[in-house]
Amino acid sequence: MFNKAARPITPPPRELPETTLQLTPDQVKQFEINRLQAKARQREKEQKASTSSTTLNAHNKRPLGITPASSNSPTASKPLKRDSRLGAYFEYDLSKMVNSKGGFLLEDGNEIDEEVRRKEKERERQRARQNLDPPMHLDRAMNPKCSECQSLDIDQTFKKVFGCLVCKKCQNEKPEKYSLLTKTECKEDYLLTDPAELRDEELLPHLLKANPHASTYANMMLYLRYQVEDFAWKKWGSAEALDAEYERRTAEKKKKKNKKFEQGLKELRKRTKEGLWQRRKDEEHKHLFGELQRGLDGQSQQVCHSCGFTIDVEVM
Repeated sequence: MFNKAARPITPPPRELPETTLQLTPDQVKQFEINRLQAKARQREKEQKASTSSTTLNAHNKRPLGITPASSNSPTASKPLKRDSRLGAYFEYDLSKMVNSKGGFLLEDGNEIDEEVRRKEKERERQRARQNLDPPMHLDRAMNPKCSECQSLDIDQTFKKVFGCLVCKKCQNEKPEKYSLLTKTECKEDYLLTDPAELRDEELLPHLLKANPHASTYANMMLYLRYQVEDFAWKKWGSAEALDAEYERRTAEKKKKKNKKFEQGLKELRKRTKEGLWQRRKDEEHKHLFGELQRGLDGQSQQVCHSCGFTIDVEVM
């Protein structure tokens, strides 16, 4: 239950003692005048604060006011006049400048942007020619099927580019046959030539893909593994002949590299030997003898000015 004794109770007014001073009418009048004057000053201060356009910031300071240049105020900022003695100068808009990484500042990069955009569109146009899907027939028997699993879900890109009927599933299950090789792999592993064989679409059809290094670079040329291997077997005779040719070229390349290293080492030794011989030659001391000096015993001597070496000279 609610406890009534816990509620605060206003104490009864205290009776003022009789000894309290009683205010005179003049004092009461003066107190009232002071109160009215204080209220008037407070009202005037509030009115000024409401009509003022400036407000205090978080630090209880007035914000910095910006005076326009067209103002007639003496504190208005006006553009400085350039000294004519400095000669002619050029004004550059730094907001439009582009850093081309070439050590120059270009005012407008429209020409570079247009060239890059043109190359990108050309690469995309070359790739788009291979990505057009042919229509499907309503008759299932007339649609091409996968050569491995007889599925109708064949890869149209492989069909159009390589003439190979295979589905995505068979591509992933048999990478030793349907994986894609780059042009560098064909040149290094199968010893095929770039301009004569790899760029001939009748001999080796290739798929164009965007270059991962930059969109403006030439498209990657990808080849189907089993087609590359068949062409390489025909060119070299067999897989064993290709391996023998690869080992021969590797050994020849290694031999040339060792020969070049030995030649460089030989030249280095020659230069070192010549330098050592010249250094020793320069360090050899040559005596510079002075005039003949006759000793107390009547023999003539010559003394080297550099090291003090003395020799006896017989005068005829």
